Amino acid sequence: MKLYGSPLSGHTHRVQLFLSLLNLPYEFVTIDMANRQNRSAEYLAMNAFGEVPVLRDGDVLLADSTAILVYLAAKYDDSGKWMPREPLAAATVQRWLSTASGKIAYGPCAARLVTVFGAPLNHDNAIGIATRLFDVLEQELVGRRYLVGEQATIADIAAFSYIEHAPEGGVSLKPYPNIRAWLANVRALPGYVAMRATKAGVAPEEV
Repeated sequence: MKLYGSPLSGHTHRVQLFLSLLNLPYEFVTIDMANRQNRSAEYLAMNAFGEVPVLRDGDVLLADSTAILVYLAAKYDDSGKWMPREPLAAATVQRWLSTASGKIAYGPCAARLVTVFGAPLNHDNAIGIATRLFDVLEQELVGRRYLVGEQATIADIAAFSYIEHAPEGGVSLKPYPNIRAWLANVRALPGYVAMRATKAGVAPEEV
C-alpha cells in the first residue's frame, strides 16, 4: 500500500492517522507541492485535480481523504466500529464527513493555508467560519467523548487534523474546553500519530 501526500497536509494526515490506528503497513511517498509535483503528468494521472492525498492499495487507486477513510474502514475494519451501520450513527458520521469537506475546509483549514502557505484567501472570513463551527462543536461535545458518542469513528479522524492545528491559522482553542478534551481523547487512541506542527499562528499561551 502506498500513500502519496504532503507531511504538512491535514488531508494527508487524516489518512496517515487512520492507517496507523488500523495498524496497516504502507509506504509514504512525499509529493513536493511547493515545486508543483502535484501538477506533473504522472501525478495528474493518479488524481486529475492535483490534490493530495492519493492511496494505492493493490489495483485500487483512490483520491479524496474522506473517501479513502470510508474505503479503509469498509475494507479493513472487521469490528465495524469506525464506520457504524446503525442508521442514525451512520448518518451522523456522514454529517461530520460532510463538515470536514465543508466548514472545516473553509474555516480552520483555509485559515492555516493563509498563515502557513501564504494562500491568497480571505483570512478573516476563514477565521469567522472556524469560530462559528467551533461554537457549535463545543456545545455538541457536551457529555460526549467523540463526535458520535463514546466510540471513535472516522468522523473524528476526518475532523481532527485541521481542528487540532487551528491555532496555526490564527484560531485559538483556548475558549473551547470540550473541543480540547475531544482532541486529547483522539490523541490517546492506540496507534495515534501526530501531524507535523509549524510555528505559524497564535502564541502558545493563547492556544
